[in-house]
Amino acid sequence: MRLHLRAPYFGRVSSAWAASALVALLMLLPPLSAAPPDPSPYAGQESRDIKALAPQEVESLLAGKGMGFARAAELNGYPGPAHVLELAEALELSEEQRDRTRALFVQMEQEAVSLGSALVAAERRLDRLFADRSATPQSLSNLLNTIGELQAGLRDAHLQAHLVQAGFLTAAQTARYAQLRGYSTAPQPAQGQGRAQGHGDGHGHDRGPGNAHDGGSPRH
Repeated sequence: MRLHLRAPYFGRVSSAWAASALVALLMLLPPLSAAPPDPSPYAGQESRDIKALAPQEVESLLAGKGMGFARAAELNGYPGPAHVLELAEALELSEEQRDRTRALFVQMEQEAVSLGSALVAAERRLDRLFADRSATPQSLSNLLNTIGELQAGLRDAHLQAHLVQAGFLTAAQTARYAQLRGYSTAPQPAQGQGRAQGHGDGHGHDRGPGNAHDGGSPRH
């Protein structure tokens, strides 16, 4: 009697395992037509005069623009002098309010231009440190400390102006300002608001031009 032997079971299992492993390996391989990686988001910025600053940022810093430095005040019910002057008619500012706001804006702008120009110059020095391959840990730390102080001073100049400006307006004018600016939340009156300021009424935060307190100018 003749016996017909089948292929061992384990042989079939080994073949199936090898086929599965090959498929898995092929799936891990990148396709031949894979797209190249996305370029760096910094691509093109290597041609800037100051790599860390866009030309528009340089222009705004040199002109003393706000650049969002005072958002903490603006969005919490402390109007800024530039926009208050733009909305003077709608806010029904008195002549005294207009005069004090103009003086405050000029003072803020002068300080912002000075600090902004210094900041641009410091950022240019930082750029050259790396472009010239001359950066050292100490020179880098020193320059970054200078840049940090200038940035803080610039932000302070804008925020202080908002703080003083709030003292020139009534609560109703501040609420109207928020409405005209498109803010959805009505601001809480700033300390000392409720009637028109700008009459030298001695509120502690009223340190605009012409007021004694610290030499007639906001501290920066």
